[in-house]
Amino acid sequence: MSRSVGDSDSLRRQNRGLVLAALRLSGPLSRTVLAGATGLSHASITAITHDMIAQQVIEEIAFGEKSDTKARGRPATQIGFTRNAGYVALFEIEVNRIRLSLVDYRGTLIDRIDAPLGPKSLDQVSPSGFMLEQVDKLRHRNPAQTARLRRIAISVQGILARDATGLKWSPIQNIAGAPFVTELSEQLQVPVALFKRGPLLAEGARWLDPSLRDASVATVFIGATVAMGMTFRGQILGRTDDGATEFGHMNHIPNGAVCRCGMLGCIEAYASDYGVLRTAFSVPETTAPAAAVPPEQYAALIRRAQAGDRVATNAFRVAGRAIGFGLSRIMSVFDPSHILIVGPGAQAFALMASEIDAALAGTLVCKVNGPPKIVAHLEDREPVFQALMMKTLYEMDQNDIAPLTHRDAATTPA
Repeated sequence: MSRSVGDSDSLRRQNRGLVLAALRLSGPLSRTVLAGATGLSHASITAITHDMIAQQVIEEIAFGEKSDTKARGRPATQIGFTRNAGYVALFEIEVNRIRLSLVDYRGTLIDRIDAPLGPKSLDQVSPSGFMLEQVDKLRHRNPAQTARLRRIAISVQGILARDATGLKWSPIQNIAGAPFVTELSEQLQVPVALFKRGPLLAEGARWLDPSLRDASVATVFIGATVAMGMTFRGQILGRTDDGATEFGHMNHIPNGAVCRCGMLGCIEAYASDYGVLRTAFSVPETTAPAAAVPPEQYAALIRRAQAGDRVATNAFRVAGRAIGFGLSRIMSVFDPSHILIVGPGAQAFALMASEIDAALAGTLVCKVNGPPKIVAHLEDREPVFQALMMKTLYEMDQNDIAPLTHRDAATTPA
């Protein structure tokens, strides 16, 4: 008997998870469409949605109301997420800034805090202490919403520790080696997840462009660093679920320019913002990179190049050559149909495109199959935010909401 009950509970959780996944992927749906999307019977959909409406995690949303008030029948309804069923906080940590976003259960951005992150920001305060300061600001501005905080997720640059409680290496100073995931979770009493930016770039690109959901795509971030995320026929590629290629630290020129990672000749040493500025201002390649480059300085150099300044134009050609040869090596083992360029460097894609194209033209794969489609996505951080949000809300769906039983009280106050 106990096994039967366990099997029933497992099946119920699975079916609820299917409904939540369909709503997360497509947005509000009618019960009929939900049945088709999940493969569940209409009777099962009715029972499941009845329970979750009572638990106040989903709700009916009227649509297509007829203008003729005398028309018979109830207006058509869709099922969608209840916004205040819970909230998630999302950190995006970069070399020169940290962004904290508060998002409701429907995926609506509620509030956002941007703070500069300089070379000395983490000298006197621990990484978890610095992040807690940002959470406190968010709490002060949104007390009711943050009281219902269910999860926190963090995207960061660097190499994750195997247990994903922190970083083994990062270009962000003084963040590696600190168990900030564990410390945040203990302080805030909510689950905290850490993600590397590379896979998020790839996953975010799929969310932003549904036509790429099942495609093989390389998403390249160019800005303060150079990073890549890859999908192969819709599946995220990487060493582990938390890993990805270190594209920016692939060697471009042996014993070449000093990279921020301390190695010599990395792609990033030529194609990142500090690499481009070093070339443009003829700074010796042996000079250690600046800890951070002001975004306005990089943007000004792009404008100079676009205006025809030869020195600036050459710097971006050098950057494009590094990116292009890096991609040509990737193409030898991975043949993406699309390459997406994101980050601040996407604004300079036209300045780098000829060198990227020339490098790809020299590969056998491109000669046989033709080159991949290369597209510049001008919103630099949106793919990362989109992926971080969707992954976190999906985890909340499957691990917090799907397991609720008939006996669970409503999760949201009336």
